[in-house]
Amino acid sequence: MDKRIKILFAGGGTGGHLYPAIAVAEEIQNLYPHTEIAFIGSKDKIEGRVVPTLGYQFYHIWISGFQRKLTLQNLLFPVKLISSLIKSLFICMKFKADIAVGSGGYVSGPAIWAAKVMGAKIVLLEQNTYPGITTRILEKFADEIHVTFEESIKYLRFKDKIKISGNPVRNSLRLIDKQEARTKLGLKDKFTILITGGSLGAATINKGIAENLEKINEMGIQLIWQTGKYYYEQYKHLAQENIKIMDFIDDMQAAFSACDLVISRAGASAISEIAVLKLPVILVPSPNVAANHQYYNAKSLADKNAAILIEDKDFVNEIVPTLSKIFNNQDILVELSKNIETFAKPEATNVIANSVLKILKI
Repeated sequence: MDKRIKILFAGGGTGGHLYPAIAVAEEIQNLYPHTEIAFIGSKDKIEGRVVPTLGYQFYHIWISGFQRKLTLQNLLFPVKLISSLIKSLFICMKFKADIAVGSGGYVSGPAIWAAKVMGAKIVLLEQNTYPGITTRILEKFADEIHVTFEESIKYLRFKDKIKISGNPVRNSLRLIDKQEARTKLGLKDKFTILITGGSLGAATINKGIAENLEKINEMGIQLIWQTGKYYYEQYKHLAQENIKIMDFIDDMQAAFSACDLVISRAGASAISEIAVLKLPVILVPSPNVAANHQYYNAKSLADKNAAILIEDKDFVNEIVPTLSKIFNNQDILVELSKNIETFAKPEATNVIANSVLKILKI
């Protein structure tokens, strides 16, 4: 009789922390169906909306990140942290995980600590070049740490735990027929750009698109524009027949499949998905991240002509000339698509899932 195992996933706040965890969870269940999986997260972040729709158990804790300036949220942080540590302990006592997988973000801290206290094995996933503070705090508890970039190693203390595995991408994320995807989204058969600043949105990308919308329209380009939940109300009035505006895209397979070009932030998860799908991309790194890691993520691709890099401060002024150049010479798209494939690690999900099972001697 096959042994039944329990795996707890903790991470979220953004899609970049959530979707790698989902990818690994799905792959583990494919490899070993006798697995019970649960997630811990924040109910008012992306994981609170997405995880329950996938059929996994979802436990929520009251936690948020520490802001860089004095705010009410910061004053509440100690209370939230203590509350989250206590609730995480109760969750872990109830669920009794054999292993816990932390995929980053502040929410994974209390959950992974509690799982360790309750005797679970620990695996950490680190997506970015410069490891987040949660990973650096938790690394001493980990049995394994799976990183995306080799450069991450120098920032971590426990070198013997590190494996360079790549960033997990959902197996379900595969392109479908372009025309089918466009029909699904109510789009015409014309040059299409997918704009995404992540689940929360990107202020500069939204501003640049809005201010240049008339010129983009004149080029005959249609848009799939994910504003993020914080900006949707500000920009939803700009929607037209050829400009689909939404706060969050549930069907990313259709959105990726329908587009000829992506405009995106340069988080590791976004880059991993785009690379696996071999999509041409303009990367606009967020300046509001630790150690400016998104810039270095983007530069590593741009240096190999695998992406076009536009810095955040230049986006409003440079996006139209850049699009005009691409639109008038679409061989650029072919070259970008070919080169970005070299950055894809489609095996990452399987490698990490098998590693988790190996730790459990499955």
